[in-house]
Amino acid sequence: MEVPEFMNYANKFSQSDFVEKIARIAKRAGAKLVYAALILFYTLQSDKISIKEKALILGALGYLISPIDVVPDAIPIAGLSDDLAVLIYVLKVVWTDIDPEVTARAKAKLNQWFDDDEIQEIDDLFKSEQ
Repeated sequence: MEVPEFMNYANKFSQSDFVEKIARIAKRAGAKLVYAALILFYTLQSDKISIKEKALILGALGYLISPIDVVPDAIPIAGLSDDLAVLIYVLKVVWTDIDPEVTARAKAKLNQWFDDDEIQEIDDLFKSEQ
């Protein structure tokens, strides 16, 4: 399998930049993107995933926080669509190794930023990219 180009962004990832970006874009990005990002962020901290999976996650999260990507984040609506596509791609790759405690932790964090109606959109996280 060829490593996607977003892996070039792995060196752009930092925990502080991730937290700052998510806090800044949460409402604009929507619960689906934030949930996917949080799952990957919390999974990155796990010792239950391989180095290869961690590298994929670093690439995806680096892509998310980088100001330079395929569709600039400043473009309304479409600006974060490429970020979401990358996050979902990596989620699909590592999904079987994600601990249920990680998804619970991500959902708990969503409850701090979104109301119940907004959180319902995470139920179809993989449907939009199939």
